[in-house]
Amino acid sequence: MNRQRPFIGFIIAGAIAVLAIAIAGFYWFFPKNPASLIAPNSQPGATIFVSKLSPVIVSLLTNPDNLQAFEREGELSKLKTSFLAKSGIDYQQDIKPWLGNEITLAITTLDIDRDPENGQQPGYLLALATKEPEKTREFVELLFSKRALAGANLNVEEYKGIKLISDNQQAIAENKIPNPQSTIQNNLAGAVVGQGFVLFANDPKVLREAINNVQAPDLNLTSSFEYQKATKELAKGSIGVAFLNLPIVAKWQGLELAEQTYDSEIISLLLKPKGLVAETAFLSSSEIASPSPPLTKPVGALQYIPSSAGLAIAGSNLSNLSNSNVAKLWKQTTATIYGSQEDVVSQLLKPLGDAQKRWGINLPKDVFSWVEGEYAIGLLPQEQTNPHWIFVAEKSEGVEQGVARLDAIASSNGLTISPLNIDNQKIYAWTELSTASKKANDKNRASFTIETKVRGAHTNLGNYEIFTSDLETMDEIFTAKENSLINNPKFQDSIAALPKSSEGYIYLDWTKSQDLLERQIPILKLAEVLGKPFFNNLRSLTVSSYGTNTEALKGGVFFQLNNS
Repeated sequence: MNRQRPFIGFIIAGAIAVLAIAIAGFYWFFPKNPASLIAPNSQPGATIFVSKLSPVIVSLLTNPDNLQAFEREGELSKLKTSFLAKSGIDYQQDIKPWLGNEITLAITTLDIDRDPENGQQPGYLLALATKEPEKTREFVELLFSKRALAGANLNVEEYKGIKLISDNQQAIAENKIPNPQSTIQNNLAGAVVGQGFVLFANDPKVLREAINNVQAPDLNLTSSFEYQKATKELAKGSIGVAFLNLPIVAKWQGLELAEQTYDSEIISLLLKPKGLVAETAFLSSSEIASPSPPLTKPVGALQYIPSSAGLAIAGSNLSNLSNSNVAKLWKQTTATIYGSQEDVVSQLLKPLGDAQKRWGINLPKDVFSWVEGEYAIGLLPQEQTNPHWIFVAEKSEGVEQGVARLDAIASSNGLTISPLNIDNQKIYAWTELSTASKKANDKNRASFTIETKVRGAHTNLGNYEIFTSDLETMDEIFTAKENSLINNPKFQDSIAALPKSSEGYIYLDWTKSQDLLERQIPILKLAEVLGKPFFNNLRSLTVSSYGTNTEALKGGVFFQLNNS
């Protein structure tokens, strides 16, 4: 049962504004020198208002007007205008004079009144840094006076020396028909706290608890051991930061995780000459597996992935994938987001997952177990639903036996192992024979033709074994050797933005893979709506895990944009 909509006209719009400014707005920086935009604060100051039990806190550590100086088509101005459209507030006149260098949005509690009987209502807190407290107080008075004129019932109280203003405004959810079931609560509470911040929340209780957190430091996020540990991994020069308390995020989603390796995550947003890097660290309270030996140069197997690939994954030693830190993180993440704990392969590479079901194989056991050297996986988007795929494995001990086992599995599934040549290169195709009847001839006897369908193919090139979903893809590998992904300038720029010492890459060409990803991850459509300028100009993104210790898994995502 939903008792109210949290902060309908303000907090939700505030969340969109903060995230859109922190993501979509970054597009406009890149023609300039990233050094010209430096965050005055290395960490958000509003954490003193936020409980240790907060699941999520997101902060922009620079004034939005610093971002606007880099825009071309007024996207941020449009965002602010849209955000304030129904409030009667003018940004230039009412907010700009006092707004400082931090905007923080936090979910402070999973249920404001902690009463499960009447439904769960999270507490939302928006903290804006102020450089002119008196002008900020004038803004708060103006905001609530306009809401009172619109029909809100105002309440003013003093709590521990701080003036709190709140209202309770009834709103009709749909149509303007006075139906009690369609009436929602549009609550807003605000207060200027000290000389540094103005706070807004969806309930006065949230503001009272925020004030308590300041006056009792042991309660706030700043004093949290997990948060202090996470901030040590915070990248220098970040202009945005997010912190997630992963067990509480899971609880928020109503999940009990069977396996929980990581306790918290911190994300830093950094500007680079050719794009934006979101650097993240997942932290554990217990020791995690020792890191794999890092790669010091691009994976050679990528030379057999055509530049037409929409998605490519490269690294080394798949034999230990199921026990790796990345796999454990993936299990925990998919369980938190989707409420399931399907294996890493079936979620990340659905076409390969479909293949293993069709052929009756287990990828970790029948394939990955013998890949101890380099590997590369590529998906080539096609008009049809399932893209073509490529799998490349460096030769090592056990590879020959592994390939023979796959041939045996294919044979046991009724496929024929057919040797043939393409460009003088011997390959082995897994083929399926079927018959098709034609019209009866003059003697009333039906005639049949035999059709051959290729279900997969493999060959040996240099020091690598190569598997493909079909002959056309295999032929593209042979005819496009100089046009491989490893020679693609976009890919080279992407990996250049990340540390050279890494455990591998996931490279995504957004324009080629957008449709495929939207089918796999429907929430992306919502993200695209909120960050339209960003997604409209996104060329590619590259994910890399580039360093672990026994307590943290670090990595980053590089976003390359059209004008970079």
